[in-house]
Amino acid sequence: MSDYNVGDLVAEFLALCGVTTAFGVVSVHNIPMLDGIGRRNAIRYVMGRGELGISHMADGYARVTGGLGVMFSSTGPGAANGVAGLVEARFAGSPVLHITGQTATKFVDRGMGTVHDVPDQLGMLKSVSKAAFRVRSAQQALGVLTRAAVTALTPPMGPVSVEVPIDIQRTPIARPASFDNFTLPLAPPLAPAAAELDELVARVLAAKRPMLWLGNGARHAGAAARALLDLGFGMVTSWNGRGVVPEDHPMTMGALNGNGSAAVLEFYAGCDLMVVAGSRLRGHETGDFTVKLPPLAQIDVDPMANGRTYAPDCFVRGDALPTLAALAERVRGRLVVDPAFAADFQAAKARAQEDFRANLGPYSSFPAQLRAVMPRDALWVRDITLNNSTWGNRLFPVYGPRDSVYPVGAGIGLGLHLGIGAALGAGARKTVMMSGDGGFFLNVTELWTAVQENADMVMIVMNDRGYGVIKHIQDSLYGGRRFFGDLLAPDLQQLAALAGIPSWKVTQAERFGETVAQAIAHRGPSLVEVDMTAIGAFPPYFPYDRKQS
Repeated sequence: MSDYNVGDLVAEFLALCGVTTAFGVVSVHNIPMLDGIGRRNAIRYVMGRGELGISHMADGYARVTGGLGVMFSSTGPGAANGVAGLVEARFAGSPVLHITGQTATKFVDRGMGTVHDVPDQLGMLKSVSKAAFRVRSAQQALGVLTRAAVTALTPPMGPVSVEVPIDIQRTPIARPASFDNFTLPLAPPLAPAAAELDELVARVLAAKRPMLWLGNGARHAGAAARALLDLGFGMVTSWNGRGVVPEDHPMTMGALNGNGSAAVLEFYAGCDLMVVAGSRLRGHETGDFTVKLPPLAQIDVDPMANGRTYAPDCFVRGDALPTLAALAERVRGRLVVDPAFAADFQAAKARAQEDFRANLGPYSSFPAQLRAVMPRDALWVRDITLNNSTWGNRLFPVYGPRDSVYPVGAGIGLGLHLGIGAALGAGARKTVMMSGDGGFFLNVTELWTAVQENADMVMIVMNDRGYGVIKHIQDSLYGGRRFFGDLLAPDLQQLAALAGIPSWKVTQAERFGETVAQAIAHRGPSLVEVDMTAIGAFPPYFPYDRKQS
């Protein structure tokens, strides 16, 4: 009888897919797979404290590496604990591969009360994943795993779940001969149809003040985007598409893409075309579609993107990279841009940045202070917090397409976990994570995962002792009645001491950058607490900066 089983196949399959790190919680229904990983010693296995944390860690890892973020969960309640991370990975278009167990096949879906057995676990996972599969026999395992990995990595990317029943994990099988020369059968990037590209080229050649809006689906298209900027285009990005072109390039505004910015909206009114590539033009970033955009031409691999939010005048089905590259080649030497366009763009950019800074109160210098001390290639990870929803998402410059990680679905409490995953995928680069106190304490037990793995990350906690943004919403919409937003929490300096990591406390705004610099110089996890009660209240930001009825 073979001593190679399906659990071994799972472990070897992941290594052959290029996976070097996986995140998980060991449990009764995944031990054979984790035993295979442990015995091979080819994959770093990160032991999280719970599935909520590891699901976001796998997501953060996938975003900064561009490869699969792998998580192993327990079944039933454990798989349910990981749902939040799958939901966020779906928002972010992140290729997370979630592998979980299942009760023995003879008991599946029969409601017989076996350990961790919940009604329709597969249905639950399908509802929050791009796709979900069950391995129904040992001989099917490789096929299902291959389909799952390819689905996760095929644009539009997203999380995929796989159930492997415990009896199948233990089943002896022959090692697949195909493993000797295995590669994932990924399709090449989708090229645009000739007629659709012709129409796009014609519209661009007719434009005098053309713009790009690039999203997450265009992260890999930086060279093509820069070529179009060299030809005279201006550019903005979605919050999840930041750094496709370094944001110190004079012809990109980065994520200052319009909502709440009079300078940008006024500039848009003078533009005659916006080419959107790999972006959903989400309601969250367009004031629920109230931002008036120039006439649109849209590029997306997903035909369902056509008209889903804004209606384009021209739609091209194709991957952002080959389509933008072909567009640049076709219009080079033929595109005639308004001579005043670049100067007008740069003036609007400068005004938008200054307007934004002017609304930050005592925190107006924080973006510049932090950027000055962070390495250019450092990863910038954030939670949902007042400082991120303002300057962190829009004003702080990002220079690389995989340098920015934040909760796209706007859920609180993800930052620490995303930061750990990012740090473990960062190689030699530093990770800087910013969170509010409310988000940081939501699942603070994963701090010990950062310590155990010696994650090279600085955790900046903006401590206003409660839910600051909720209070702004209550002030704006609910007559200033501030219910249920003040939380009792541990002292952060004592918490850091308990975890055995160095920590600092900022009580003066002008000391922010120099204090973070000390933490950056430390190798491994460290914590910087910003005492917002000492520095001053954070001003309400648009649209909660006014009383509304």
